Amino acid sequence: MRCLIIGCGCRGRLLARALSGQGYSVRGTTRDPARLGEIEAAGAQAELADPDRVATLMRSLDHVAVACILLGSATGPPDQLRALHGTRLEMLLTKLVDTTVRGVVYEARGTVASEVLAEGARRVRAFGERTLARTVLLEADPARPEEWLAQAVAAVGGVIGAAVD
Repeated sequence: MRCLIIGCGCRGRLLARALSGQGYSVRGTTRDPARLGEIEAAGAQAELADPDRVATLMRSLDHVAVACILLGSATGPPDQLRALHGTRLEMLLTKLVDTTVRGVVYEARGTVASEVLAEGARRVRAFGERTLARTVLLEADPARPEEWLAQAVAAVGGVIGAAVD
């Protein structure tokens, strides 16, 4: 099964490397063309896409079973971050309905304001309830990379296991 990592920064590349090592097909997105090589080196197919521009993500969703939205430590102005975890996230989730995505892993902890991440988590839970897609909130502390990675890998496995059932 294929996983898409939206926001394939440092932690995303750790996850890509771990999932690729377990035989998963992984695709990772970045807004920065200079980061494409780093994503490829982590064992993922690199895609240039901006989660703030949902249309740029659509091609990356082809044949994806699980979308990992790893934007808990995204940077930018507060209004942009609220939109990224609010209206932009809602738009992305709405578009996922018409794709092969069966589940979502949402990073609900990071450097983004906790109330902003809580709103994103609420939207992801509501998406799961209304579509019956499997959703997992990744609440591991990103400052503890080994624990974060273990929980992220388990979250993807949980979503994929539910998708296979």
